[in-house]
Amino acid sequence: MSMRSNRVAEQMKKELADIISRKLKDPRVGFVTVTDVDVTGDLQQAKVYITCLGSETERQDTMKGLEKAKGFIRSEISHRIRLRITPEISFEFDSSVEYGNRIDTLLRQLHDSQE
Repeated sequence: MSMRSNRVAEQMKKELADIISRKLKDPRVGFVTVTDVDVTGDLQQAKVYITCLGSETERQDTMKGLEKAKGFIRSEISHRIRLRITPEISFEFDSSVEYGNRIDTLLRQLHDSQE
């Protein structure tokens, strides 16, 4: 990834966190954390990785809400970040946080059983 796409990704991450937490009024979108943004070298596509609290059903509802608000989010991004073309946004659930928590739990159990 080029330096420019890295800078755009970091800026998008900050702006997306603000837009999702403050501007979105969709009740389906719960407590969402933007964990990462990958922007292609040509700045045409942006993959946004998110995590959210709640059950699997609540996660699916959050994803549906974000998909529905994609146009609004993209227009907000275009107002905040001056780019010739605003990247097309796609959302993906980031399971790495859950995976890390699971490993942490297993390590604690292992440590406790050895004492």
